[in-house]
Amino acid sequence: MSAMPLEVLQLGHPKLRQPARLVDDPNLPEIQNLIDDLMRTMKQANGVGIAAPQVGVDLQVVIVASRPTLRYPHAPQMAPIAMINPQITDRGTELMKDWEGCLSVPGIRGLVPRSSEISVAYQDRNGNAQRRSFCDFVARIIQHECDHLQGYVFIDRVETTRELISENEYHKLLIP
Repeated sequence: MSAMPLEVLQLGHPKLRQPARLVDDPNLPEIQNLIDDLMRTMKQANGVGIAAPQVGVDLQVVIVASRPTLRYPHAPQMAPIAMINPQITDRGTELMKDWEGCLSVPGIRGLVPRSSEISVAYQDRNGNAQRRSFCDFVARIIQHECDHLQGYVFIDRVETTRELISENEYHKLLIP
């Protein structure tokens, strides 16, 4: 297990645009180490989620860990969840637009429409099948991270480039 966080790939790196492969055996030591490394990297970067392709690993592994951070001061607190081979099985009909950022797209935020409620099937870090529903901010994180597994980043989802702003302008919106 490495003590250092992994390097987060930046927009323009070709590995960010490649679909990730399914994980055959979640119990392999390298998958367990990857989960630990992703959690460490996400926490060090003040993220609320991270996907394996963001660190150059083309496997379907994401971490969802909503908590208040410098980047998302109003995020709800939850225990981190490792999702292996996640599949969004249902999306609510209500779309909500909200601001998103990404560790791989530093300095930019975008207004992204996402389903406010989703259901997800995935394997947990022990390989057990899980089915859970999520709403609001946590549902947004999961949709964002699952996009990474298909080679998409949030700027692909904004409806117009006029809904992209700098990180500095975003923070001005948080503190009126």
